[in-house]
Amino acid sequence: MSFTDKIKNKVEELKGGAKEQYGDATDDEQLQAEGQADQTSAHAKQAGEHVKDAGRDIKDAFK
Repeated sequence: MSFTDKIKNKVEELKGGAKEQYGDATDDEQLQAEGQADQTSAHAKQAGEHVKDAGRDIKDAFK
């Protein structure tokens, strides 16, 4: 996984957290849900990238 992808995913996660907190503070349920969805999406992307990294590590181990 490239460093850029890691940063993009982390930014998306942080934006989702901020959105969710703002929704909590303003009792905006839609904003809370959007924030949670953004965070979940970022976590899923990170997990996928970690799987790719693990695959590359295994491939490199057999070289």
